Amino acid sequence: MAEVIWTESALNALDEIGDYIALDNYDAACRLIRRVFDKVDLLQEIPELGSVPRDLRNTPYRRLIIKPVNVYYRTEADKVVIIFVERGERDFRLSRITECK
Repeated sequence: MAEVIWTESALNALDEIGDYIALDNYDAACRLIRRVFDKVDLLQEIPELGSVPRDLRNTPYRRLIIKPVNVYYRTEADKVVIIFVERGERDFRLSRITECK
């Protein structure tokens, strides 16, 4: 079983997304945050659950989609490190992930 480790920047980004959604619908924000944590918890048993999109080939990163959020992570031995979280509609830039190491 892999240990899931959240970086501070990933948690902060998820918190900001939740706060933004909560401005209009607090319950929806709570449901989204719960769905994200539930799905990320599955990485303990299935670290390969996320996909490797074209932009992440030849990198150690994977993406887990929990609409409307994308969670980027890498595996290290028996650890899964959550690196970055962003809204799915944002244009992807690898530099955002590599800056969050």
